[in-house]
Amino acid sequence: MPQSTPLTTSFTISKQYLEECFDESQPYSKHAKPRYAFIAILFIAGLFLLIFTEQHTVAGSVLLGLGILEVISYIYRRAWWLTRQMWSRSANSEVVISMDEQGFSSKNPYTQTMLPWQDIKRHTETEKGIILFAQNGGQSYISKSVLTDDMLAMIKDRCY
Repeated sequence: MPQSTPLTTSFTISKQYLEECFDESQPYSKHAKPRYAFIAILFIAGLFLLIFTEQHTVAGSVLLGLGILEVISYIYRRAWWLTRQMWSRSANSEVVISMDEQGFSSKNPYTQTMLPWQDIKRHTETEKGIILFAQNGGQSYISKSVLTDDMLAMIKDRCY
């Protein structure tokens, strides 16, 4: 069976691209909502220790502090995620995406990733891109602005 020519495109990992990645994939993330139960448990346990015990005021204060930190981390999750991505070596580097009969691959000067089609359990199309959901629970976002029409068709054909 002859090998077909892979479909290839490239783009630069810019701040605008990363903002789009976060905004489009966040509703499908397991962290889309705050962990209300965890925050409530921290606050209740902290208040209980502060109000009803005298020896554990430090522990109560730490638990309240952790609850506040959890709320702050949820509020600023986008800014913190973008900052971490922009600090990474991959920021502002060129990424080459290839698709062939075996699967989807991406390569930049620092990493190379291959995701076989059979390891993708499904895909979701958003307004600006496509999210690939892997069997292992991971997800990858690709902006439609960097994909060709043939690549979009291949993703839709291969990923049910």
